[in-house]
Amino acid sequence: MSDVSDSVLIGIPDVAVTSHRSIPTQIRSTTATLPAKSESITVTLPIPEEIRESYLEIREVATSHVVTVIEILSPTNKRAGKGREAYEDKRSQVLASPTHLVEIDLLRGGKPMPILGETPRTDYRILVARRNNRPRAQLYGFNVRQEIPQFLLPLRSRDPEPLVDLQSLLAQVYEQAGFDISVDYSLEPVPPLKKDDKAWADRLLREQGLR
Repeated sequence: MSDVSDSVLIGIPDVAVTSHRSIPTQIRSTTATLPAKSESITVTLPIPEEIRESYLEIREVATSHVVTVIEILSPTNKRAGKGREAYEDKRSQVLASPTHLVEIDLLRGGKPMPILGETPRTDYRILVARRNNRPRAQLYGFNVRQEIPQFLLPLRSRDPEPLVDLQSLLAQVYEQAGFDISVDYSLEPVPPLKKDDKAWADRLLREQGLR
């Protein structure tokens, strides 16, 4: 919105070029020199990014009550920011409810989820927090050279608990999806492996003809 003083200036140019004929026989010209044209630069704008976080819920058929929540951590969960804050809030809500929590962390990068007390430093972790045992929980820690440990999936007390074998499941997905063809094993993983693990992985890939 403009005020009254703005309307007075309408039609008045910022720069005026005039000439005066003080001597009739001589023509004077006045040239206005404008600043040199500035060049544009490329900038990056903050674009809102929609991130979908997937999880699995096991519900009781009769009541739709959530029995178990299975979370597979994503990079946004383990990086500082809104993604981690949102997940930690959800994690706290589940731990405060009568629902089992299974938290699967198969990412070497980022900050692990909080656990009270000292725990061994491992590349990967699986947390099984049963509702009737909290604040105690089972933590399965393992490294890149080890197989993923099997664990029992917590359900209702009267239901038999299945044994979850993620290692076999991942091997089946790997084979069916043809990742041995689509993955470029000549590239180094991100984040990089530790020195000893890097040498082990390089030797293993060469034996499999992937390097």
